Amino acid sequence: MTSARRIALASRPTGQPGRDNFRLEAFDLPEANEGDVTVRSLYLSLDPYMRGRMSDAKSYAAAVPIGGVMEGEAISEVVKSLHNNFVPGDLVRGRTGWSSHAVINGDQLRRVETHGAPITTSLGSLGMPGFTAWSGLKFIGQPKQGETVAVAAASGPVGSMVGQLARLAGARAVGIAGGPEKCAYVKDELGFDTVVDHRSERFASDLQTACPDGIDVYFENVGGHVWDGVLPLLNQFARIPVCGLVAHYNGSGSADIDRLPATMSTILRRSLLVRGFIQTEFAADHFDEFLDEIGPRVASGEVRYREDIIDGLENAPEAFIGMLTGRNFGKLIIKIAD
Repeated sequence: MTSARRIALASRPTGQPGRDNFRLEAFDLPEANEGDVTVRSLYLSLDPYMRGRMSDAKSYAAAVPIGGVMEGEAISEVVKSLHNNFVPGDLVRGRTGWSSHAVINGDQLRRVETHGAPITTSLGSLGMPGFTAWSGLKFIGQPKQGETVAVAAASGPVGSMVGQLARLAGARAVGIAGGPEKCAYVKDELGFDTVVDHRSERFASDLQTACPDGIDVYFENVGGHVWDGVLPLLNQFARIPVCGLVAHYNGSGSADIDRLPATMSTILRRSLLVRGFIQTEFAADHFDEFLDEIGPRVASGEVRYREDIIDGLENAPEAFIGMLTGRNFGKLIIKIAD
C-alpha cells in the first residue's frame, strides 16, 4: 500500500469556516480494481462551491460526510492503470478530492487538454470556471452587439472570462471587483470597458455611472450588496445567469437581508430572465466545443487569465478560508507535487 495524505472534513462550520473544521491525516491508499486508475495529485483547484459541500443542507450535490475527504478537482499523474484509456505518466483531471493520491474509476477522468497553455489552466480558464463563464453566456446570457454585460468578482476565474467573452461578442463589459489592485487588473490587463469597486461607499452610484444605458446581461456569482446595486439598473428583458452566491455561503452580514420582494417585483415589471445553472448540465454536449474555441485563444494570450498558486496540501484550508473573503487574486490552486 502507498502512504498518502488527505484533508478531511472534521466538523461542519457555522458561518465562516475555521481551521478546526479541517483535519490533515495520513491514510493507506487501497489497491485498484479493474477499471480503476491510481493517481498522484499535482495541482488541486479550490472553488467557492466547496463551502456548500461542507453543509448538510439539501443541495444539487451530496454533502461531504464528517470524516470524508474534502471535495475537489485535481490535475494528477497516472501511477498505475487498470483502465484501457490510460497508462502511467498520463496527465489527467478528475474529482479526486483534497488528497495527495487517489484511486478512481477511469471513466471519471479526462486527459488534460490545454492547446499548448500551461497545464494549470485546465483547472481555471480552460476548466470548470472558464466553461461556467462560456456556457452561462452562450446558453443563457446571449449578449448582443452593443449591449452592456456586468459581472461581479471580475478578477476571478469565472468573472474574468465572462467580461472577455462579452467583449469578443461586441458587448460592453463592466466589471465589479474588490479593491484598487483588482480593479486595475480588470480594466488594464483584461481589457474591460470599465470597472467598479464594490468596497467603495459609493458603489451603487459608481455602478450607475458605469452603466448609463442600464444592464442587459448580469452574470451573477456573488449576490449580497452587489445584487442590491445591480437590480435597479437591469433593463427590460435582461438576462441573469446565476452560477454562484458567494456572499451568502456563510449566512451572515448582508446575506441576512430579505431581498425577495424587491427582486420578484423587478423580475415581473421588467420581464427579466433569471436562470440558475450548474455547468455540468452543459458539459457532456459542449465541453469539447468550448475547448476548441477558447483553448487556442488562451494559449495565444488573446484571452488572459491569472492564477494564485499556493504550495502545499497542508495550506489548502487556510487558502480556502481566505478565498471566501476575497483574499486570493485570480484562480486559486494548491500545488501538491511537481
